[in-house]
This record gives sequence, C-alpha cells and structure tokens, in this order.
Amino acid sequence: MKRGIAVLLSLSVVVTAAYFTASKWAIRHETFTFKDPTRDERVVAVDVAVRRDKVMQADAGMITLPVAILNHGNTVKFTEYSFLANVFAARGYLAVSIQNDLPSDGPMVTKVGEIFVGRLPQYQRGITNIKFAIEEMKKVEPNADYSKLTMVGHSNGGDIAMYFAKQYPDEIKKVVTLDNLRVPFMTDGKFKILSFRSHDSQFKPDPGVVPDAEECEKAGITVVNTNFQHNDMRDTGPDAAKNSIQAMLDKFLADTDSDVAPVDTRNAPPKILEPGPVSLYVPVEKPQTLTEKVKKALTVKKTEKDPSSATN
Repeated sequence: MKRGIAVLLSLSVVVTAAYFTASKWAIRHETFTFKDPTRDERVVAVDVAVRRDKVMQADAGMITLPVAILNHGNTVKFTEYSFLANVFAARGYLAVSIQNDLPSDGPMVTKVGEIFVGRLPQYQRGITNIKFAIEEMKKVEPNADYSKLTMVGHSNGGDIAMYFAKQYPDEIKKVVTLDNLRVPFMTDGKFKILSFRSHDSQFKPDPGVVPDAEECEKAGITVVNTNFQHNDMRDTGPDAAKNSIQAMLDKFLADTDSDVAPVDTRNAPPKILEPGPVSLYVPVEKPQTLTEKVKKALTVKKTEKDPSSATN
C-alpha cells in the first residue's frame, strides 16, 4: 500500500510538471525598462508574463486582467521566479516581476535591534518601485485591474510584499510569500494569505512573524511547511520543490479566484499544511460519471437504430 501511495504521489509531480510545461507555449514573457524621473532616472526593470489569448481578450474589452506583483529575494534577480510567474499567467493573470535592487544600491546591512532588523529602507524603496512600475504598466496594458493586487515575494521580497499589504490593505486581493522572515503577517482577515515555509536551519523567521495555528485559522492564513531549503524557492531550485509549490499555488488561486462563492477569511478551515516533498494537487479534467457514460452510450445506440431521432 505504501509503495502504491508513493508511486501515485510521484506521478502527481510528473503530471503537474507536464501541465505547466505545456502551458508555457501560450505564455508571453516580455521585459520593460522604465526610468523614474523623480529619482534621478532610476531604472526599474520588469518582466511581464501573460497568456497571449488573455491579452487579446483584454484588448478587445472582453475581460480585465487580474494583476500579480512578484518581488525577488535579496541578491536575486527579478527574472529568477518564472516558475511562479507562469502559474499566475496560466491562471489568466498579468504577472509583473520587478527588479527592486540595483548594483549601485550597495549591500543590505542587517542591524539587530532596529525595526525589521534595519531593513525598512529596502521595503520603502521596494514600495516606491512597485507604485512607479504600476503607473508605467497602466500605459503598457491598460486593461488590467491595478486597484486590487495579488502581492507575491520570496525572502526579502516576501517581506516587501507583506509590508506593502500593511501600508495599502485596500489595494490587496491576496498575498503569497515564500519564506519571508521579518515582517509579521496581517491577521485581520481582510484578504487571503498563503505562505510557504522552508525547513532550513540557517533561515529562521523572527519571533512573531508567522502566527500560530489558531490565529491562522481565524485569519484565513494558509501556512505550508515544506521540506525544502530557503534557496530552493526560485528557478534555480530543484524540480521537486518548484513542482510542489506550483501545484499548491495553483490550487490556492483556483479556490480564491472562484466567482461562485466568495470566501469569508475569518471563518476559514484549519490552515496549517504539511505537503512534504511532492505536490498535493494536480489540475485534471473532470471525469465523466458512470451515469453520464451510460446515457451517452444509450443515446448513440438509439441514434444508430433510428437516425431520425438524432438532433441537429
């Protein structure tokens, strides 16, 4: 039995990887370089991932694209999170990855005892970059909803995402972080939060950053405890880590983007998960029930006997 379960889970990872690999053909990646005149022409580069068919629908006025803003970790480039951007793009989002740091900014300095260990200037700079990039993106793709953002980030980028959400909660639809360590989660239940946590002895969140299980349940926060290292959570990480994160993220988006019944985050089910090294979810087509199969077979048989009974 255990062997059968292990084989099934392994197949889930393979199918999930194939699903997102097959989706890539429909996704367009394009890099834009903006210059902020209010900050001495500071360069703010962005990588945009979006489905080609969704862009055409948006340009035709049929839909409005939801927007996800992706923030990179310290010393990591904005182009190193395509495995995340592709999930959002596959779901119909306009995924915008922003380069928050420049070589001229100098290294980040950790200052123990200061707020967020002295990283507040980096967060503030990141927010300025995000605000500027959004205004520029409105010119590039005006048919998108920039008023309600899905904020995403890994490590220091996750802290920027959470800090942005704290400063502008009315502009947030949901937040996804990967091992943010400094900025405490919002727990007022205004929007859904998904956070992947590493199993890494070197990277530990500061006290009070991640709420306990009871608080997560009340606030609608999903915490996914993984077996992965902190630096596994980007394009250079192992496929097992990326596939697992993609599958869980895709399910989270499917659940929270549903137009059928909005979810009250303050009355959410338990949200502490242990997915292990493989994915818990694989997008599949809904299979036909036995009843549906029987009805179809009878219809075909009846049509063969009496061609006049066939419908046009």
